[in-house]
Amino acid sequence: MTLRSNEDLEKLRAIGAIVRMSLEAMTEAAKPGVTTAELDAVCASVLAAHGAEGSPSKVYNFPGTACISVNDEAVHGIPGPRKLAEGDLVKCDVTAEKDGYVADAAVTVRVGQVDRKADELVRCAQSAFHQGMQAAQPGNRVRDIGKAVEEEVRRWGFDVIKDLCGHGVGRSIHEEPCVPNFCDPRAREKLTEGLVITIEPIIAAGKGRVRVLPDKWTIRTRDRSLSAHYEHTLVVTKDGPLLVTAA
Repeated sequence: MTLRSNEDLEKLRAIGAIVRMSLEAMTEAAKPGVTTAELDAVCASVLAAHGAEGSPSKVYNFPGTACISVNDEAVHGIPGPRKLAEGDLVKCDVTAEKDGYVADAAVTVRVGQVDRKADELVRCAQSAFHQGMQAAQPGNRVRDIGKAVEEEVRRWGFDVIKDLCGHGVGRSIHEEPCVPNFCDPRAREKLTEGLVITIEPIIAAGKGRVRVLPDKWTIRTRDRSLSAHYEHTLVVTKDGPLLVTAA
């Protein structure tokens, strides 16, 4: 989506704020003993209270409101009876719609005390996002974002999961362009004023290779190494990227 009016921006900001509130509530609730289904119910409650609905279930018939992935699960984990344990990394990924506008964001939550490597992985994903965001300038190409993300991830000693990427958003859950987390020479699209995209480093402590589990949704690292995910929706502007899912 490319913003065409102040109304576009205000409505995108509105759903962005709701997504942010959902993630904040899920982060607060993510404690040892809590099930991923209970976390999903927290998200659903926040969305419903603000007149929004989850996009994955609406568009793809995903069996949950949010995607909730634990430890070696990178993305698209199905909420269920699994209980969180001390030291887990839980990725909460919320895409929601209100009034025809869609925003998407994700955080990796530390459950209780985590070890040093897990903590560094989470901080790396956040840092890589911010590096990628700085490249989201009009006139740059999409691959410039990926280059910035990958360089930062490598600096920390981790690996990008190249099969997974950011994307355009705003009117539907997945739009053009694809926003890879590495310098993909095929990602030649130019970033333009008003373009709405997500940047979302999805990284692994081991090798960045993944497989889809038999549930046909959950994507897990092949070597069972920890993964982290950090994402926001932003607007490309001449004054720098404008985040709509962050305070």
